[in-house]
Amino acid sequence: MPADTVKSPGRLRRFLDSDIGWSFCHTPVAWLSALMLALLVLSAFFAPLIAPQDPYDLAQIFIDKAEIPPIWQDGGEWPFLLGTDPQGRDVLSAILYGSRISLIIGFAAVMVSMLIGVSIGLIAGFHGGRIDNLLMRLGDTVLSIPTLLMAILVSAIFREMLPPALREPFSAVVLVLSIALTSWVQYARTVRALTMVERRKEYVLAARIIRVPATRIMGRHILPNTMTPVLVSATLSLGLAILSEATLSFLGVGMPITQPSLGTLIRIGNQYLFSGSWWLVVFPSLQLGLIVLSVNLLGDWLRDALNPKLR
Repeated sequence: MPADTVKSPGRLRRFLDSDIGWSFCHTPVAWLSALMLALLVLSAFFAPLIAPQDPYDLAQIFIDKAEIPPIWQDGGEWPFLLGTDPQGRDVLSAILYGSRISLIIGFAAVMVSMLIGVSIGLIAGFHGGRIDNLLMRLGDTVLSIPTLLMAILVSAIFREMLPPALREPFSAVVLVLSIALTSWVQYARTVRALTMVERRKEYVLAARIIRVPATRIMGRHILPNTMTPVLVSATLSLGLAILSEATLSFLGVGMPITQPSLGTLIRIGNQYLFSGSWWLVVFPSLQLGLIVLSVNLLGDWLRDALNPKLR
């Protein structure tokens, strides 16, 4: 029997026998939210195979199919299960493609903010003194400005720095940076506090005595001991990052109409809410709510599972 065939069941069994695996299997909220999130993510990333229409392909959009209601209402047509928008674009297809954009931007924003926050927290906690004071006062300054206003300000600055022809293609990059630069402080504070504890322990003092470089001590020795709360915080922040992207797009400073995210779809549908086309805003809002709810429930379980005091 091949080695991989023998090892894979063993790894799965070890995970199921671990504390986290046992907690996951015996917590219905955890595996139900994980299942729901997996379905939402897979449907978004396999949208070209599932969606009846490519909302970015003008050849597949027909104006005469504009504002068709959902298929269970009078006037509904196949294959437009959730109806169409005023441009004749299938709402289900737009939601699947928009979910993919929202998930990518949210995940990328969390990764960038975590990278910035962890780096700053390690440096501040390890070196202390003036460096610590300078970096933490910078974090306090960021926190003193409302997150949404800070994100709008950063987004506007980056957009003005780009030539007009590049603003739309780089909208996703601008959104990622806008969200990341307003949410790194929580990671920095968490890692700084843990680093200040770890740097006084014997293994760090021994590494300093034998003249191990500071960057190696921070990266190879201290960082692994600070990642558990960081991963929990990142999971909980993913839902907030997706909501931040949706809010910015709803306000018109996020993704353009040609690359609609869930926030853009909600903004467009909101204009037709009182004209009777309720499905244009209800279904994208429901998709956004399900994604954020599943992420938050999974993050709450992970926080409890990794903290024995909360069990």
